[in-house]
Amino acid sequence: MSENTINASLRRMGFDTEKDHCAHGFRTSASTILNGERHGPNGEKLRRWSADVIERQLAHEAKGTRAIYNRNDYIEERREMMQDWSDYLDQLRTS
Repeated sequence: MSENTINASLRRMGFDTEKDHCAHGFRTSASTILNGERHGPNGEKLRRWSADVIERQLAHEAKGTRAIYNRNDYIEERREMMQDWSDYLDQLRTS
C-alpha cells in the first residue's frame, strides 16, 4: 500500500494532509511514543523499547561500523513491541 493510498483515505475522512496529518506522520507518532516511557496496566513503569528495535521496525537502515557488524533483526522483541503498540491503539479507541 502506498503513502498516497493512506493520504487519500485521510482526505476522505476530512483531514487536510498538508496541515493536519499525513501518512508519514503515523511513523513519526509511533517513533515518538515508542521511544517514550511505558506503563503497564496498573500504572507500573516498564522498560523502554530499545532504539535499535524501534529503528529496525521502522525499516531505518543503520549506518557506520555498528551497521556493518550488527545484523540482528530483533524479531522477538519487535513482535512484543508491536503487540504492545496494538494494545495501546486499542486502548485509545475504547477510551
